[in-house]
Amino acid sequence: MTLPTIPPMLATPGTLPPASQDARWAYETKQDGQRVVVRLGGDGSVVLRARSGEEITAAYPELRPLGGVLGSTAAVLDGEVLALDEQGRADFQLLQSRMGLAHAPGRAARRAAQVPVHLVLFDVMHLGRRSLLPLPYVQRRARLEALGLTGPHWSTPAALVGHGEQALRATREHGLEGLVCKRLDSVYEPGVRSRAWVKIRNMRSEDVIVGGWLPGKGRLTGLPGAVLVGQRAAGRLRYVGSVGTGWSEPERTELAALLATAATHVCPFDPAPPVHGARWVLPRLVGEVRYSTRTRAGLLRQPSWLRLRPDLAPEESAADLPDARP
Repeated sequence: MTLPTIPPMLATPGTLPPASQDARWAYETKQDGQRVVVRLGGDGSVVLRARSGEEITAAYPELRPLGGVLGSTAAVLDGEVLALDEQGRADFQLLQSRMGLAHAPGRAARRAAQVPVHLVLFDVMHLGRRSLLPLPYVQRRARLEALGLTGPHWSTPAALVGHGEQALRATREHGLEGLVCKRLDSVYEPGVRSRAWVKIRNMRSEDVIVGGWLPGKGRLTGLPGAVLVGQRAAGRLRYVGSVGTGWSEPERTELAALLATAATHVCPFDPAPPVHGARWVLPRLVGEVRYSTRTRAGLLRQPSWLRLRPDLAPEESAADLPDARP
């Protein structure tokens, strides 16, 4: 049967619901991996698509047996691919060695033997011949759990109803990325960043788009000393600061190669920042940065680089910035 193409519903950054509303929400651990939509064809086939819509099935060969676990029942599922460290916690840097291999099945198979992944499933959008999009979260969740999707490389972690403060505290105590709060009566909104789902990160970090760089000096000659980053707001790329720390030497060398292929003479920021000696690039590289707070003008204070985000398209890193020019 032909299954629908369903882009994943997205969570809005925020805080815990009020205590008076706590019982109306479910709480799930925020995973540090690659978001995927999983299509089980009911004929033994499985197709994985990233948030960008790119098919990435071949990058994760150990997930192919999932295609047969529901027999002839077709389904579209929402989940996250993780690479786990020795403590069983998601490690995005480990996962990066698996990402980007969708067109290199031989390398993907070799990496799978060295760094196996685990798929966590947390929603079902289509089951059999029926769309579950209009059903409330609590009903979709019950349908998902009834499927019994637990295997060597996939699982359906439990969601906690109520007790949000305790759930958030537990993620902090165990060094996890954060919490996702989902309203029990919420329908599934494909491709929408909805306030019915709220994500809480235990570290202050955000996705940014690289729009330029500054040449390094001394031992960094020939390499980027800092990258100039922005976030989309009201249809424009707004400059939010320069990031000059957080890379290892190999990572900085890799970044230099990526920047060289994206060079342009046109500043992608609006308005252009007054940064002397800047080199501009096409705004297609997405990264994640950690920072302490923001200035009144919206610039990031004390930013440091965390990682590239090859799983995200530049248009997905929009921020809730005011449409006011600094």
